Amino acid sequence: MSKKKRADSDAATPAMAQLERLGVPFTIHEYHHNADHMDQGYGIEAAKKLGLDPRTVYKTLMADTGKERVIGIVPVTGHLNLKHLAAAVGAKKARMADKAQAERESGYVLGGISPFGQRTQHLTVLDQGALEFDTIMVSGGKRGISLGLDPRDLIRVLKAKTAPLATN
Repeated sequence: MSKKKRADSDAATPAMAQLERLGVPFTIHEYHHNADHMDQGYGIEAAKKLGLDPRTVYKTLMADTGKERVIGIVPVTGHLNLKHLAAAVGAKKARMADKAQAERESGYVLGGISPFGQRTQHLTVLDQGALEFDTIMVSGGKRGISLGLDPRDLIRVLKAKTAPLATN
């Protein structure tokens, strides 16, 4: 694991660039991503390789309400409750967005979708459990890179809502 305070301008992802531009403090945590053992998902891999409590590592998921795409951010230890996400954004229902659509609109590949620096800004909802922690990890915009930051900064920067989104 390597931990840095700031991104090198050459290696910065759009997520890092957005946070730096806004003066949001964050840390960069890098690990070697290995697609051979993805049974539990990208987030669990990140938690294990970085030696972190998986309850503090969050995944960014895109859903479609039929009218718009929205982002739900939940701990890697659980699943996104689509009914709760729909309710949080005032929609009747939500389903997971198509993989290609999620990659196109976010500008990132699956497993590297960051809530920051996306091509298209989406309404974002963070699982309220994140507020139990001083720091959470989210994808840094590339497989093998996680960013540590205060969840309150995430809420402020993304104008995100909070709601109980995670189920086990």
